[in-house]
Amino acid sequence: MHARLELTPGDTLTLRKPIYLLRQLPMPDRHNPARGILFLCLGVFVFSAQDAIIKQVSGAYPLTEVVFIRSCVAGPILLFLVQRESGWRSIFATRLGTLTLRALIMFGAYTAYYMAFPALPLADAVALYFTVPLFVTALAAPLLGEHTPWKVWAAVLLGFGGVMVMLQPGSGLFEPAALLSLAAAALYGLAMLMARKFGDSLSAAVMAFYQNAFFLIGSGLVALVLQQLGVVNAAHPSVDFLVRPWVTPGLVDGLLIATCGVVASAGMLFLTNAYRVARASTVTAFEYTGILWAPLWGFLFFSEVPRATTAAGAAIIIVAGLLALRLARRDG
Repeated sequence: MHARLELTPGDTLTLRKPIYLLRQLPMPDRHNPARGILFLCLGVFVFSAQDAIIKQVSGAYPLTEVVFIRSCVAGPILLFLVQRESGWRSIFATRLGTLTLRALIMFGAYTAYYMAFPALPLADAVALYFTVPLFVTALAAPLLGEHTPWKVWAAVLLGFGGVMVMLQPGSGLFEPAALLSLAAAALYGLAMLMARKFGDSLSAAVMAFYQNAFFLIGSGLVALVLQQLGVVNAAHPSVDFLVRPWVTPGLVDGLLIATCGVVASAGMLFLTNAYRVARASTVTAFEYTGILWAPLWGFLFFSEVPRATTAAGAAIIIVAGLLALRLARRDG
């Protein structure tokens, strides 16, 4: 029923190029809006390709195996970039606690996000994830000390009204997996604000390396615990994606999953750099460029057509997020 997603060698080279270009750039200024926007748009694009790949394999392989293989491929790439950017000794930075906590938060964010894929159309899962800017705006005050006027809070509430339009609670069409996308958005926003707060003392490559290492260790430990507990299947597709036992992937699927490691390396670096080199209120709005890619991949590879409520709710979320960010910049 679904078309198989295949990447040509040329596509793979295209995804490798951003990594090469990024490591050729000098360490950016503390606040460089243009570069931050560019990094964020590139990160959103390459991660959208990974989303399509993971949804493609979510019906046959467990999430822990996909993340483990992806992390194994990404590890050497990120280690090389750490060496190029700041030297491998920077891995043993002074903020080990901060790096570990941020990696744990990102592991939770992406686990929740990917678990939503088997149960939701790709456009729905990603559209709900677009509440990231709303969570960033809400969390910026307690974490970064940024003042949040009441008009900004009103815009945030409007955005969550758009979430209600999409979720349709009480209509019988509500899918609990949608809450996974919202949880992922909240955790991701928290992690990106941490990158902004500690960006002066931690390089993007080091933060990405710790994140990937935690994904590798965390996915392996979760799989081991589930195996020991004897949990191998579940009634809900999202939970089944997590607990399904490991299997040996075929050649094509194995290459697709491995490609995620290259994509993830580029995406983690681009997004982390975006929030390091520019203010959160400047770059966060460009998270919405993902709305261009999710419906396209969903239609091309999974024959998904977004519902009217998805389009309406996503539009409200985008308008509210942009309004909140504009008000925050004006009053800041």
